[in-house]
Amino acid sequence: MSNLKAKEYVSFEAIKHVSDDGAEFWYARELAPVLEYVQWRNFAKVLDRAMLACKNSGYALQDHFAEVSKIVEAGATSKPIADFKLTRYACYLIVQNGDPRKEVIALGQTYFAIQTRRQEVADYFNQLDEDNKRLVIRGDIKQWNQMLAESAHNAGVISNEEYATFQNAGYMGLYGGLKVEDIHKKKGLKKQDRILDYMSSTELIANLFRISQTDDKLKKDKAATADAANEIHFIVGKEVRGTIERVGGTMPEDLPVPSKNISEVEREQLKKLKKTPNKLMLDE
Repeated sequence: MSNLKAKEYVSFEAIKHVSDDGAEFWYARELAPVLEYVQWRNFAKVLDRAMLACKNSGYALQDHFAEVSKIVEAGATSKPIADFKLTRYACYLIVQNGDPRKEVIALGQTYFAIQTRRQEVADYFNQLDEDNKRLVIRGDIKQWNQMLAESAHNAGVISNEEYATFQNAGYMGLYGGLKVEDIHKKKGLKKQDRILDYMSSTELIANLFRISQTDDKLKKDKAATADAANEIHFIVGKEVRGTIERVGGTMPEDLPVPSKNISEVEREQLKKLKKTPNKLMLDE
C-alpha cells in the first residue's frame, strides 16, 4: 500500500463514528475535506447526485442520508448549518459520483467498496446456522493451512516429523500446553479423528486466527529454521489464548464438542443441495 493510500485509508477511519447500536456512520461535513472539497457548495453537488443514485436504486433516502443540524461559530455569534449522517453505502455513492480526477476519490471508492463488501459477508455469515458456519470456517482453514504448510516449509520445516512438531507447537500455545494427543483425550476423540472436524464455529475461528497470523509472522520475520518456526507458532497460539482470556471467553479446550463432525454436516448439506438444485449449499 502506498503512503498516500495508507494515509487516506486512515483518514476515512479517523472520521468514522459508531452509534450506540454499533452502526457505523460518517458526517458529510467531515467527509468533504477528506475528499479534497474545500467549498461546501461543490461537495453539495456531489451529494445531490449521490442522493439521486440512492433514490433510483430503490432505497429510502432517510435511511442513508439522514439530515441533521450543527451549530457553528461565526464570529461573535453561532448559527445552524445543514449536515448529513451518512451510512457506508451513502459514502460509497458519494465517491462514485465524485471528481474522478482526484486520486483520493479513487481511493475512497476502493475503501468504501471493501467496507461494504465486508459488511455484506458478515451479515450473510451471521444468518447461517451453527453447522453452516462450521462448514464455511473449516473451508477457510483448509486454505490457510495449505499456505501455512508452505511458509513452514520455506522456514525449514521439511519432514513429516518436523511438521507434526510444528503443529503441536501452535496447539500447545493456544490450548495451554496441550498437544494434539492431549486434545484428543480431552475431547474424547478417537486417534483417527481430526480435531478441526470436531470444533464449534467459535473454536474454529480461534484456530483460523492462530493459523493466519502464524503464516503472516513466519513471512514477516523471515524464519529460517524449524526451531524458529516452532517458536513463532507457539507464541502466536499463546497470544490468541491470552486474547480469549482477556475478553472473558471460554478456553478452546473447554468448548463443547459438536455432535456431528464436519464430514457428516457436509453430507447432509449435499443431500439438501440435490433436493434444491437451484440453491447454493450455504443458502440454507
